[in-house]
Amino acid sequence: MLTIEQLTGRDDTCLVPVGGNHRLQVDTAAALARLQADAREAGFELAIASSYRSFDRQRLIWNAKATGERVVHDDAGTPIEILALPEAQRLHAILRFSALPGTSRHHWGTDLDIYDAAAVPAGYAVQLTPAEVATHGPFDALHCWLDARMAANASHGFFRPYAKDRGGVAPERWHLSFAPLARELDGRVTAEALYECWDCDAEPLVLRRWVEAELPALLGRYVSVGKRWCPVGY
Repeated sequence: MLTIEQLTGRDDTCLVPVGGNHRLQVDTAAALARLQADAREAGFELAIASSYRSFDRQRLIWNAKATGERVVHDDAGTPIEILALPEAQRLHAILRFSALPGTSRHHWGTDLDIYDAAAVPAGYAVQLTPAEVATHGPFDALHCWLDARMAANASHGFFRPYAKDRGGVAPERWHLSFAPLARELDGRVTAEALYECWDCDAEPLVLRRWVEAELPALLGRYVSVGKRWCPVGY
């Protein structure tokens, strides 16, 4: 089991390198290598777009979106005039695609965003947008292959925690989670642990006042994914 520092992205000592600058937990990395080998045999080059993400990195993303320095999109991929929204609405618009610092599954070393490197030309900038994974999108074929592997319980423990829209985080077909480890971590980060993270951070959390006003509801809606995102037995 991870410590609270590891769960919230403030301690990365449990991780190993996985190609380039990516890092994952040891068992997750081993399972990913097996999935990548299977994908290669099927004609895909399953590559990592994002893996472990530290608390500091997540806070940088959050604050940049909350202040309008980084683009926030709606479900269709259209940029939102984020600063034109009242603070409470701004909060929910950001949470649709970006986690609060300390709550991201990417902190755990069990989750990663993937794409098919064989499906894009040199110089293509992967955006991780709904259009890329939709029918006829460049990565749809890879994900259809993954759909079949998951249905057959042959995906080496990887499933999608955000496969369906539950009214919180938007569906993210590109987001895979290693169920044998991640299933036991969901719900372990408490409001008290998050307050400690934010209190000790050198940079203030933008929109914190509105976050704290709704925090229990936000954790239930945008952080917890329940138990049905992967088959029973993991």
